[in-house]
Amino acid sequence: MSNSADSPESGSSPERKRGFRPVRVLTVAVFALAGLIFFTSFDTAKGTNIRTDTSLLKLSDLIQERSRKNGELDDSNARLRHDVESFAERDDGSSKAQDEKLAGLEKDAGTQKVRGEAITVTLNDAPPDATAKLPGYPDPQPDYLVIHQQDLQAVVNALWAGGAKGIKVMDQRLISTSAVRCVGNTLILQGRVYSPPYKITAVGDPDKLNEALSASAAIQNYMVYVHVYGLGWKVTQDGTVTLPGYSGTVDLHYAQPVE
Repeated sequence: MSNSADSPESGSSPERKRGFRPVRVLTVAVFALAGLIFFTSFDTAKGTNIRTDTSLLKLSDLIQERSRKNGELDDSNARLRHDVESFAERDDGSSKAQDEKLAGLEKDAGTQKVRGEAITVTLNDAPPDATAKLPGYPDPQPDYLVIHQQDLQAVVNALWAGGAKGIKVMDQRLISTSAVRCVGNTLILQGRVYSPPYKITAVGDPDKLNEALSASAAIQNYMVYVHVYGLGWKVTQDGTVTLPGYSGTVDLHYAQPVE
């Protein structure tokens, strides 16, 4: 539909046509705004290519860098804790019975190494082009093909139920306050980030640990996706291994109400 100010049927006089025209004013404003945007973009880039400038790290790069630093801090914390404990053991005034009780508590808390027979469960994503291998099952949705938080938790819970004396997920020892969490297709554990395949190692009686895995309803459900869509599942007998003690902070972090 034409603008009534420019329409021949509007009956406007020549003097009216040469008067105020909103369309022209709007056009000038658009060009002025575009010029301001170009100038702002140039001033921000300072001569660099905003799309490809390597100094502008992706969020994933920042996460990986923070994870690496957290790992270094954990190692430093473990060394300092060992030094403090060594100094304390020299002359802390405690009796032998008290020292033995403290050692038992540290073992139960997971801050000391634990050695024994172990098994390792490895979980992995399915191939991205996976299809249903058995008849009667639908084509996979994207979330059918990746490891989820509940899958990792199911393995950890089953191993505890099987009498595990200690559990290590990837390279970190679990303690009572450890939270196995997934964001997207990555695992976040105690401030560090991991990608699949995920390895969970447990020290304990291998027969009881395997029985607990087989008895878990959550793992039985996971095995359906293993057989149908190709999710990764592998259990290995490791022989005698030593799990490291937990070296991170033991402080509790919790939400507080806003006053």
